[in-house]
Amino acid sequence: MTSTLLVLTLACVTMLAETAVGQIPPLPEGAKTHWVVGQPEEIVTYLAFDPATVKEHVPPALRLITIRELASGKVQWAIDYFAEHPLHGDWGISFLEIVRAHTFKIDDRAPYWPEHGATALWCARVAPSDSTKDLGFGRPYLVLDFWMPDSLFAAYMCKKGHYATYGNARLWSDSTGKWHGSVTSDGLSVAAECMPVGPISGGIGSSGMQVLFPPRSSTVTDVVRVAFAGHREQQCKQNSSWKFQGNHPLVRAVVLEPSTYQFGYELVGGAYRQ
Repeated sequence: MTSTLLVLTLACVTMLAETAVGQIPPLPEGAKTHWVVGQPEEIVTYLAFDPATVKEHVPPALRLITIRELASGKVQWAIDYFAEHPLHGDWGISFLEIVRAHTFKIDDRAPYWPEHGATALWCARVAPSDSTKDLGFGRPYLVLDFWMPDSLFAAYMCKKGHYATYGNARLWSDSTGKWHGSVTSDGLSVAAECMPVGPISGGIGSSGMQVLFPPRSSTVTDVVRVAFAGHREQQCKQNSSWKFQGNHPLVRAVVLEPSTYQFGYELVGGAYRQ
């Protein structure tokens, strides 16, 4: 990774160098489901956002990590952003990814994929409201939205403790190698482009763990813990773009460069009681 933003926010993945080469870290005991994602391809952008636009989604046990907090921690991109946008000190930090995968199964059930069908995930970095509380293994994120183009499978995911809603997500590449992504749902239209350029980082020895909390506004009460290995990424060319329309909170968010193309890893996960 050549960007301080990518190194320090780790918005999509957490690299753990001490993990054995090529080995997915073991998940804790007690998973209620078995989730497998194999050989995904995704485009990812990082965003600063106004917490007031998502306040009904944040559970009382969690708080959003802010730009001011990261700047105080000497994160250079946050220092630079805060200097340029001093009124955004209390804004949150998040990522949006559009993903297609060769394998996507929860308890051996897979969704129906339309042509170029994909999922899209908007997650914010969070910490416990009570600093003495331990959230368990994995870097914590709050799922603000998870769009799935199969409405029946989205309902199945929620029943299984994996928060999701219906949304028409697509991802494909053209003959030049440029990736195109889109998301259409109630109140939101996203159009994205990414031309991968430059060196590829990660690969063998790259692994990590995350814990995904459902939004307070949902009926899902379980958390999802995931572990992965083999992650690779490449930066998008500077003229790549993300365009948002509608009345969704993402429309008011600020895109943070660079965007990335990420691929090649294996992921396992499961739902756990909070």
